[in-house]
Amino acid sequence: MTTPQREFDIILYGASGFVGKLTAEYLAGAGAGARIALAGRSEQKLAAVRDALGPAAQSWPLVTADATQPATLEAMVARARVVVTTVGPYTRYGMPLVAACAAAGTDYADLTGETMFIRRAIDLHHKQAADNGARIVNSCGFDSIPSDITVYALYRRAAEDGTGQLGDTDLVVRRFAGGVSGGTAASMLEVMRTASEDPEARRLMTDPYTLSPDRAAEPELGGQPDIRWRRGGEIAPELDGYWVGAFVMGVANTRIVRRSNALLDYAYGQRFEYAEQMSLGKSIGAPVAAAMATAGNAAAFGLGSRFFNRLPDKLVERITPKPGTGPSERTREKGHYTVETYTTTTSGARYVARMSQQGDPGYKATAVLLGESGLGLALDRDKLSDLCGVLTPAAAMGDVLLTRLPAAGVTLTVERLA
Repeated sequence: MTTPQREFDIILYGASGFVGKLTAEYLAGAGAGARIALAGRSEQKLAAVRDALGPAAQSWPLVTADATQPATLEAMVARARVVVTTVGPYTRYGMPLVAACAAAGTDYADLTGETMFIRRAIDLHHKQAADNGARIVNSCGFDSIPSDITVYALYRRAAEDGTGQLGDTDLVVRRFAGGVSGGTAASMLEVMRTASEDPEARRLMTDPYTLSPDRAAEPELGGQPDIRWRRGGEIAPELDGYWVGAFVMGVANTRIVRRSNALLDYAYGQRFEYAEQMSLGKSIGAPVAAAMATAGNAAAFGLGSRFFNRLPDKLVERITPKPGTGPSERTREKGHYTVETYTTTTSGARYVARMSQQGDPGYKATAVLLGESGLGLALDRDKLSDLCGVLTPAAAMGDVLLTRLPAAGVTLTVERLA
């Protein structure tokens, strides 16, 4: 699918926000040859960002656009092959931009972890985006590229080896050092706010296939709980002795991965089952730590999805990080993560995909993932999937990211296990 000639390869919308600035910094170093512009509400703030980026970015144009003024968004997206947006919470501010991109046939990438925002985007704009050749790609940061791309890498390796389809598949966060970004916190709060205000949204959030393009076509594999406490050995022998508990973003990530499978015509398998956990180690206190993490997630999600709208707004604002804020450069540099995704295929073959990055997952690492997603959509168009509409990273650009991410310093390997 081709798009009309556009003035820019990438417009970065929200470039003056915290993660927007980090993404701009990344693109200034990695986007050689790409025609890039910075966009946001304030030209003065955008100019300050550009001035701090160094010589590579000094010719980048500035585009003024505001989420509350749809006409400015429509004018912006008409100039770009791809709009990369960091402006959230997406439930509150994101849908007019999705609508503009779907109407204009402009590709789009965001950082949302807001499942119901994605569901609404599918319901409102998937068909139009598909008809107009637009790829609306959600969750292109730490949520949910490590989840989506490690599973895609496992599928590609099993297909190459001829060992069958993926069966029971589990992601385990083995190492994680970093904070929760203001934007991520805002997204999580929006998820709970939406669920607490809308019983239908709350029902959809408990469905493992919240984002399915055809719910009736999905296999019935039981509840597939997102919040569980387990021994690592139940996942893979390599994790024997470890204890794992709920991973806070598992509820969002699992829906993305299952949607990828459906969009790819169930290439992973009709009996593909997926879950996410976080390792709490193998010390004497690990079972308790895993149980506490799981209970905390269960309480936050269970109670928050029912009663969050009863909390005073001022209290919520006081106890959560503010969007547009973040840690120091030293803290961002010291952060890191490693995930391992284990699978057993229908023939009994076992594999693990490992993905790791240096840098705070919600900030520096996410800027790399989002930046490479934008560059892939803009510059590798002949290698992208033919699919259009509201997509996932794996469904839109799985093969592109398998090449781009390792070249960008992301460790990504697949190993066949005994």
